[in-house]
Amino acid sequence: MSTQAAEPHVQTSSEYIVHHLTHWQNKPQTEIVDFTVFNIDSLFFSILLGVLGCFFLWKAARKATSGVPGRFQAAVEILMEMVDSQAKSIVHNAHSRKMVAPLALTVFVWIFLLNAMDLLPLDFLPWIWGMVYEAMGHDPHHAYLRVVPSADLSVTMGLSVSVLFICLFYNIKIKGMGGWAHELVTAPFGTSKNPIVAVILGVVNIAEQLISFTAKTVSHGMRLFGNMYAGELIFMLIALMGGSWAFSEDPSGSIMLMLLHVAAGWFWAAFHLIIILLQAFVFMMLTLVYIGQSHDAH
Repeated sequence: MSTQAAEPHVQTSSEYIVHHLTHWQNKPQTEIVDFTVFNIDSLFFSILLGVLGCFFLWKAARKATSGVPGRFQAAVEILMEMVDSQAKSIVHNAHSRKMVAPLALTVFVWIFLLNAMDLLPLDFLPWIWGMVYEAMGHDPHHAYLRVVPSADLSVTMGLSVSVLFICLFYNIKIKGMGGWAHELVTAPFGTSKNPIVAVILGVVNIAEQLISFTAKTVSHGMRLFGNMYAGELIFMLIALMGGSWAFSEDPSGSIMLMLLHVAAGWFWAAFHLIIILLQAFVFMMLTLVYIGQSHDAH
């Protein structure tokens, strides 16, 4: 009886996308919301890029000179002046800016590095991880790895919730617990001398404040996630064009598909660089705006 070697399974387009959108997790997720499940890849790259960002800023500060600066020092100084000017225009408390301005700089650099992972070749790091996973004796088809932490909703929402906690901290620090509590029940619709009307207005004011905090936090994280997730999907579709050409039975007949793959890849990478910078800047500016609002009295 003749035997034939099983042909290797070639992923379909949908399987390819699903594989790239699956996180490396500590255990399978069985529920929609499960706080015991962690996306190990997002945590790893977030921490790694955070450490690298701090290292580069520390290196720039350590080698700073009062003479003619080098290119790296000049770039860091331009970035710091930009962040500092934005902080001064939004947060008018000089004492608060001693922490808020470095925070804004850290947010911008960190998110830019997180976003920039999208510019790496789509299959490069997952391919390396697949070889390592296979060398460990596991099935490489189950080697999941997502390398863009800002395309992970749990990361972006974690960042936005952290900004919310900082805003609550400054609300209490600047206005005092009593002053902030008074603001919660009197702003934005005011109050009344009539006890019944005052109670109604107080409930409405608290509801409006809670909705405002929730909307700001959710939109803050969703905006970054949505843009980076969409960019990641487009890179996958462009990669699929190259895969369709590579696995075509007649590659010479689909040369236009290969040329389109190359052209689209270069164009989208160049355009995406603008998105990466813009999203880091927008997240930083909203952080400053929300913290600045926590200093304002109503």
